[in-house]
Amino acid sequence: MRFAELHVVSNFSFLRGASHPEELVRRAAELGYEAIALTDECSFAGLVKAHMAAKEVGIRLIAGAEFRLEEGFRLVLLAPDRSAYGQLSALITRLRRRSQKGTYQARLDDFRWAIDECLALWVPGLADIGTQMEQGRQLERLFPSLWIALELLREEHDLDKTAHALTLSMRLDLPIVAANDVHLHRPERQPLQDVLTAIRHKTTVADLGHRGFPNAERHLRPIEVLTTLYPPEMLEESCRIAERCRFSLDELRYEYPEELVPPHLTPSEYLRQLTYAGAAERWPDGITDEARELIEKELALIRSLGYEYYFLTVQDIVQFARSRGILCQGRGSAANSAVCYCLHITEVDPSRMHLLFERFVNQERGEPPDIDVDFEHERREEVIQYIYKRYGRDRAALAATLITYRPRSAIRDVGKALGMGLDTVDLLAKSLAWWDNREALAERFTAVGLDPDSAVVQQFRYFVDQILGFPRHLSQHVGGFVISRGPLAQLVPVENAAMEDRTVIQWDKDDLEALGLLKVDVLGLGMLTAIRKALEVVNEKNSRSGDRSHGSLWERSPDRELTVSTIPPEDPETYRMLQRGDSVGVFQVESRAQMAMLPRLKPRHFYDLVIEVAIVRPGPIQGDMVHPYLRRRQGLEPVDYPSEGVRRVLERTLGVPIFQEQVIELAVVAAGFTPGEADQLRRAMAAWKRRGGLGPFEKKLIDGMIARGHDRDFAERVFRQIQGFGEYGFPESHAASFALLVYVSAWLKCHEPAAFYCGLLNSLPMGFYSPSQIIQDARRHGIEVQPVDVQRSDWDHRLELETAADADPGRQPPLRLGLRLVKGLAEAAGQRIAAARPFTDVEDLARRAGLDDRALRFLARAGALRSLSRHRYHAHWEVAAIREPIALERCAEPGCGSDLRPRTAE
Repeated sequence: MRFAELHVVSNFSFLRGASHPEELVRRAAELGYEAIALTDECSFAGLVKAHMAAKEVGIRLIAGAEFRLEEGFRLVLLAPDRSAYGQLSALITRLRRRSQKGTYQARLDDFRWAIDECLALWVPGLADIGTQMEQGRQLERLFPSLWIALELLREEHDLDKTAHALTLSMRLDLPIVAANDVHLHRPERQPLQDVLTAIRHKTTVADLGHRGFPNAERHLRPIEVLTTLYPPEMLEESCRIAERCRFSLDELRYEYPEELVPPHLTPSEYLRQLTYAGAAERWPDGITDEARELIEKELALIRSLGYEYYFLTVQDIVQFARSRGILCQGRGSAANSAVCYCLHITEVDPSRMHLLFERFVNQERGEPPDIDVDFEHERREEVIQYIYKRYGRDRAALAATLITYRPRSAIRDVGKALGMGLDTVDLLAKSLAWWDNREALAERFTAVGLDPDSAVVQQFRYFVDQILGFPRHLSQHVGGFVISRGPLAQLVPVENAAMEDRTVIQWDKDDLEALGLLKVDVLGLGMLTAIRKALEVVNEKNSRSGDRSHGSLWERSPDRELTVSTIPPEDPETYRMLQRGDSVGVFQVESRAQMAMLPRLKPRHFYDLVIEVAIVRPGPIQGDMVHPYLRRRQGLEPVDYPSEGVRRVLERTLGVPIFQEQVIELAVVAAGFTPGEADQLRRAMAAWKRRGGLGPFEKKLIDGMIARGHDRDFAERVFRQIQGFGEYGFPESHAASFALLVYVSAWLKCHEPAAFYCGLLNSLPMGFYSPSQIIQDARRHGIEVQPVDVQRSDWDHRLELETAADADPGRQPPLRLGLRLVKGLAEAAGQRIAAARPFTDVEDLARRAGLDDRALRFLARAGALRSLSRHRYHAHWEVAAIREPIALERCAEPGCGSDLRPRTAE
């Protein structure tokens, strides 16, 4: 007997389904089903994961969705082809866009609009047969292809449901199909489903009552069992429906935005034109033969893969930022290329690095490169709004981030669902650290006084372990935009984010990568804001003083300003500063761990900074890579390579894998992985901590290395290192982009310390240090720091260039602290103070700057009134003496028709 399950919800119907999409698909294949439909409630969120699993096990996956209508209908819609899929995706978008995040509203009228190509399954309830007849007639008018779904779950109303279905079928002439409202891949998950239901209803399992399922029959049941419940023709009908559903997600073809290219040019021609225009700026004395060869090689690869629009899209966004003076920097292997250097997507000169452009842009992966672009954190919103304006809300949306259960959230929700004491649950959750794994849970239970052997605690531990990694809800990606040529809703459903004026698609970055869809990451980085502000201060200082050079370090024409690209490379003085561990405020190397590493690693060249950025990470540390690298760098340990292939991969890091890319390359050259298998390993590395998944690779990796002549110790060490990289290893391409910002910020601190500290303080909060710590470091470097003063301070910190004009030209100007340091003072009040000064006394300040008692108290407490009062305590008394005018007195201001004036208390 054949059967296809057409009504299945996974755990992407959040807090309803109790099985992952992959588990459901694999179980259906084990049971010999013809096909399985994933029909999460008004959602495609789990569809890609199910699709990838279906391709692995060779079962047909049907795209669909379930809907509960306000009128009481319950419908399942299936997509037989690409057009129907687009209709269904657009419907989900419409229902969710008009509702709050995570919810939807569906009415029968919504299904009158362009949804006629979908196949519809109606799940009738147990209402009066006359009412159901009218419902059936309404649905018949909407859906040319309509079935009655009979779902027999061994419950008390099964006979009534069967009688209703048969009656409706005869009177309405509608076929009946067997379906099972599946929520689980195996019946053992039913207790967890009860826990999820209790969490959803904000109650305990004990108080669920009829809101929970009476049994565990909503699982994928063997066909032999189904034949005892349904007539053969109802089971066969499910296969006939499945045969009509030929659509696969593989049919989705991403279409890049095309308005970026002028009408008279092809995308390839336009990209070449922009690249060589940028090359002329990068190499004003003429493009070197080596650079030209690299550019041509990359352009040919981009053309062969059809990625011109991708690079043009990123270039367009970056060009907008540059036109507004917004500093930005691209990251990624494709970003650190000659083409991206010419397009100003990155400032990393490819001659300073030896990254392989093909590493993430290659034929086998068949997917676009993932370029991350960091923008100033204070101005990223301008870039986001430009993207929305450029492409429209219907063509641009943020990717989703899947929020899953971690130990703390799992303990809290499961504990409440099981009715455990809230104090105990809270104490246990707070005792966990974010990096704790499943094994650490047992220790934490004992530490808070719970008996790990008691039945209640064992049940609690079981459910916590089961729910870890389960999706909880969708959130918005920090900046991953998906942009399409046509309406995005035809490709993937779009819904509202929690933040106003934000929309997100229902797929996360892993789903997008699996389907080869374009994502451009528009990220915010505080250090870029600090660097831009520091450069502005330097250029203002130089323009006032007429200084257009930094001696032999920095010779440039009088009309050029200092920029990231004109900062002199490989400055020995900057490296000497870093070798001393003098890196407070320097990007990426300001932590205590980095400060301790700098004197040991002693960076002398740019690539040393690349390694410095990557090596002080949990991945290399847990993979035991740090000490071997340092010993080899210091000549205390010989550098050896098991084979010539391993030498090529590891030579630049002295035989120790430090970057993610090296680990992937090792799997190919040392263990015989194909590039495709290595890419699967890369994906597993990113997810193994959350979901497991490295087990299948361990044996293949170790056996492959041994078979190729490597000893077992080396093979097992490499595997441990791979596990370490699952714990936040760092790609070389990203490290290179960050290393550039390390160098730029370090150069500014070394040669323009006053401007550096000014820019840093004006960009807070960011980094590791408070304003007071940064100010202390500035003083240690000989910077004169002037206090906050209403007579002298602007809202932002600034350099007192007028004071420095008559002083020694080589001396750093004083740093005047800004009103932004006054805790509690609003920026608007600070701007009014700066605009209204000078003041004669505190009363004059309060009146002309429009300050209330609270703002005055904040200023007095911060010592910002010292120039108007003898000392801080006297300032407090003066503030206390100022009385705000009553309403009648305020009306007596000039122009109110009265001679009354505000008076101060004696």
